[in-house]
Amino acid sequence: MTTADPQSTGFQRARSPEAKHARETAILEAARTLGARDGIRQVTLTDIAVETGMHKSAMLRYFETREEIFLRLTADGWREWTPVLCDRIAAGEPATASTVARAFASTLAARGAFCDLLAQAPLNLERNVSLDAVRRFKLTTRESLDRIVAAIRAALPGLTDQDGVDVVATATSLAGTFWQIATPSEEVATLYRSDPRMSHALIDVEPRLERILTALLRGQLAA
Repeated sequence: MTTADPQSTGFQRARSPEAKHARETAILEAARTLGARDGIRQVTLTDIAVETGMHKSAMLRYFETREEIFLRLTADGWREWTPVLCDRIAAGEPATASTVARAFASTLAARGAFCDLLAQAPLNLERNVSLDAVRRFKLTTRESLDRIVAAIRAALPGLTDQDGVDVVATATSLAGTFWQIATPSEEVATLYRSDPRMSHALIDVEPRLERILTALLRGQLAA
């Protein structure tokens, strides 16, 4: 990605559908790179414009707001994560509460940027976009939810559809929260490490998420 001044790039508006798609892809990739490096909350629309070499006003022809850009990335994250998770669930032989919980925990912990997006989506990404953008996002997550619930029930037939929905909601909300807790600023992390009384503030996302999900699934199976 270029970091040239967008005022001097000679930017030309995309004319064809292919050029428009390429421009949207460039914007999304710039936002993905900046979000992974700096954290979603720190990235502004101006940052993304500079990274792509575009005028900020020109970028608004493709996306309404920075929140829409990151909401699109969240939807992409669901589409990428879902088949990986479903394959991991199916690979657990014999399937148990522990193997299903481990599939969720390991695949989410490996996707820190996605966890960041999961935390930000309900807090702000869904709140500064059009209803059409929210609708598209929710339909994407619904497709993923249906597929994941089917995978969970195939592995653990004793669970209901609602049980599966509850597992997905718990896993994704906790993964987003735990990732935020586990990635404080370097100054805050140093503070935590310097005082044993603050050791509880240093968490490892994967094992904690696996323990909680295992307990949830065992409780559902016993109900």
